[in-house]
Amino acid sequence: MRFFTPQEPLQIGILSLVTGIPKIALAQVNPTVGDLDENAAMITEWIGQAEAAGAGIAVFPELVLTGYPAEDLYLRPDFVAAAGERLREIASQVGQITAIVGFPDPVGNPVGRAISANAAAVIRDGKVRHSYHKRLLPNYGVFDEYRTFRNGSGPLVIDQSGLRTGVTICEDCWVPGDPVYRDLAPGANLILNSSASPYHRGKGREREEIFRKVARDKNATVAMVNLVGGQDELIFDGSSVLIGPDGSVLARAGQFSEDLLVFDPGEESAPVAQWMDDLDEVYTALVTGLRDYVVKNGFGHVGLGLSGGIDSALVAALAVDALGPENVTCVVMPSPHSSGETQADAREMAGRLGTGLIEFSIDEPMESYERMLGVDGTGLAAENLQARIRGNLMMALSNSRGWLVLTTANKSETSVGYSTLYGDMAGGLAPIKDVPKTLVYELCRHRNGSSPVIPESILVRPPSAELRPGQLDTDSLPDYDQLDRILRMYVEEDLGPAQIAARGEDPAVVADVVAKVDRAEYKRRQSPPGLKVTTKGFGRDRRMPITNRYRPWTADSV
Repeated sequence: MRFFTPQEPLQIGILSLVTGIPKIALAQVNPTVGDLDENAAMITEWIGQAEAAGAGIAVFPELVLTGYPAEDLYLRPDFVAAAGERLREIASQVGQITAIVGFPDPVGNPVGRAISANAAAVIRDGKVRHSYHKRLLPNYGVFDEYRTFRNGSGPLVIDQSGLRTGVTICEDCWVPGDPVYRDLAPGANLILNSSASPYHRGKGREREEIFRKVARDKNATVAMVNLVGGQDELIFDGSSVLIGPDGSVLARAGQFSEDLLVFDPGEESAPVAQWMDDLDEVYTALVTGLRDYVVKNGFGHVGLGLSGGIDSALVAALAVDALGPENVTCVVMPSPHSSGETQADAREMAGRLGTGLIEFSIDEPMESYERMLGVDGTGLAAENLQARIRGNLMMALSNSRGWLVLTTANKSETSVGYSTLYGDMAGGLAPIKDVPKTLVYELCRHRNGSSPVIPESILVRPPSAELRPGQLDTDSLPDYDQLDRILRMYVEEDLGPAQIAARGEDPAVVADVVAKVDRAEYKRRQSPPGLKVTTKGFGRDRRMPITNRYRPWTADSV
């Protein structure tokens, strides 16, 4: 198992197709939103590295100077002005190399609240020579660019040592039927594209196919550089690429790691990183997003409740791979309903990972609460009480020790509300919030292929919250294979219950699952952010009203 992709040389037999193309450096970097000083210093350093490598052009990702997405910071005049100051400082240090740097460019006539354009500066010989404004502003999925930016009105083609070179930004190249695409970099032999294209499973290959089409359609060499790293719930995979006019891949940067990818058309070979295997890619994405969320938010340590179940096992492994065992503490909090086997597995796994371990029995707090509330220890209130005591303990440790608490709910549970407000939902980040239960098992077995940190008994034991004697998840939910199929169709594909049932699912089960998803919206609004790895997660991707009487999910209607 590998977490970062090596680069392997690929022999190139089409050098005649790229004659006249200068040596190009694609600066696949990981900026931090709002850290203008650090981002500017990084850009200046990488321009220097590209120039030292002999490159004539250095291309940076979309909005690299501010980090992406900086959301409503783009609506603040002080932020946009500060970014402009840093851009001028960067430009003053640039020599003969041409650098393409993403930044918010103030517009004279604001549209709505937008005071800037999503722009790419063309810098050379100490000055900003041109500024290109992104023309197609995405306003779907996780994107909200019409809220924050004014779109550009025309293409930009510059002369680069006698070569017609077009400058574009991300979405400009994504919609073949749009007039912007038809007018894309007219007559250019080389098209540069600065992107900040977020990850979902398989996205790198999908993105590359889009830019291969651009290269063939425009009969031009295309250089696309993508952002890398984590920003809140979003993960950026990099996978920057340079493509010849016939659609052939000339060079490719690695996934999930910073990389200065230099392409020299005079060389016989160029670095072409190989794609990660599917599960390796998803696991590495989660590691990347978790690490950057913790580090960029200034935390030095994380804690999580380790139950001996499959979900907390995956989160613990991810945390250790992201941060190192010395920066992770697992907390075991048995109740009277916790089995000896699960507790033994939790202790065993913490030992295998080498993390810190703290144990609290919650028997006494449970008895105290039950006396105060006058409950007999059975029923839903008593079950949730256990989770809330554990959540209280985790947050107290967070306050007293400065930890970030990781929650362990997966996408299947989050979808149907199989979790406890102010209990197991309490924390600062939900690393597997967008990972369906079936994928949790796949990722755990995949991780064990590297080293067996997860005890086999965790992998084979029927899943249970262990909040009452003999409890199993299947007491309340369908089998996870069936549940995840239905959830994928309802949440990610936006199919209605009747359409789902028409694909062969039991109408009664569909109605029950969809009802649970809709009713749990209020819970999801109160849950911590989670890392996005599917085509549609709960967060920026899916915005449903809590107060909502649309009910397409009765068994009769299905």
